[in-house]
Amino acid sequence: MIQKIKGYIKKEPVLCIALLLAFVSMFWIHPDAGYVDYIDFRTLAILFCLMAVVAGMKEIGVFDWFSQKLLLHVKGMWQVILILVLLCFFLSMAITNDVALITFVPLTIIVLGQLGEEKKRRWLLPVVVMQTVAANLGSMLTPIGNPQNLYLYGLADMGFAEFVRLMLPYSLAALFLLLVWIALSVLGKRETAPITIHLPKPARVTDVRRLLMHLALFLVCLLAVAHVLHYAVPLALVLLLMLVTDRKVLKQVDYSLLGTFVGFFVFIGNMGRLEAFRSFLTTVIEGREMLTAVVASQVMSNVPAALLLSGFTDRYDLLLVGVNLGGLGTLIASMASLISFKYIAQEDKGLQGRYLIRFTAANLVFLAAMLAVHFLIYHIGRQ
Repeated sequence: MIQKIKGYIKKEPVLCIALLLAFVSMFWIHPDAGYVDYIDFRTLAILFCLMAVVAGMKEIGVFDWFSQKLLLHVKGMWQVILILVLLCFFLSMAITNDVALITFVPLTIIVLGQLGEEKKRRWLLPVVVMQTVAANLGSMLTPIGNPQNLYLYGLADMGFAEFVRLMLPYSLAALFLLLVWIALSVLGKRETAPITIHLPKPARVTDVRRLLMHLALFLVCLLAVAHVLHYAVPLALVLLLMLVTDRKVLKQVDYSLLGTFVGFFVFIGNMGRLEAFRSFLTTVIEGREMLTAVVASQVMSNVPAALLLSGFTDRYDLLLVGVNLGGLGTLIASMASLISFKYIAQEDKGLQGRYLIRFTAANLVFLAAMLAVHFLIYHIGRQ
């Protein structure tokens, strides 16, 4: 029993910390009717619906089919790298950074294996590092790109266009930096020989009717995100249709993430009712919202950082930028980054140390560059 508990804590450390903080905070603020107001049911409902719908589309092979169609037409190594990295960058905007990495990192391992052991040894680590950075940065453009965006978008009561306008300069800068990185990497290794990819098992969409259903549900979710529909509408439709036609997809939803949100909602709500704690944290954050979010993300990950800091500032624009840029840096700055690390460890445990060094170096360079972009944008905006 103790071993099972230890195993679960090791598997879900962020969830366990969130629940522990919520439990401890109850000693100061005993459970009462006010606890209900802590919970952002809209964020939880829409996040659940999006995770279920995207899991359904992944289950029927949509993303594998799309990526393979692109890869079958490549002629050079630079095209392979460009496609593998930009798939993570652009699709993370719609399917989240986590799902992008879960989908495309295994595909990368297969594709590079097809090109021979030499190319796989040469490119596996740099490409997966680039994919991880791309997924974390690409996801920041839309409210549905990652959980912290969806939460802060609803909390700030932003319009979709306002959100995109805020994050677009950062996304464009990130895309430019990624393209420069890819170009320098390919030129540095002098990859000019033509290549051909023969994937062992061509992907296909296994059920067109389910695809149409998931696309319709995804559209309904987007309408709820845009405040056109009440969040209860997609929640009811997803639950009803999934229970009837696609029940196994519901098992693939990341319920630990939803539990993490609930734990932090309770903790933040209770701490906000302690005047001394509220005053202290508000003083610390005030005027330093963006940098505080970046630093906090390095040690607790950007989703918990967004949940915690949002209770003590109303500068949601700066907080949004901070937790997105804060996804760069340490391996735990964005929990999505752990997905890539796990795939590398499964492929070859001997690569873990080298991957971590490459990952950290690349992330620190990108973090410094994106912080410079922020201060440039912020300086121009104040003039």
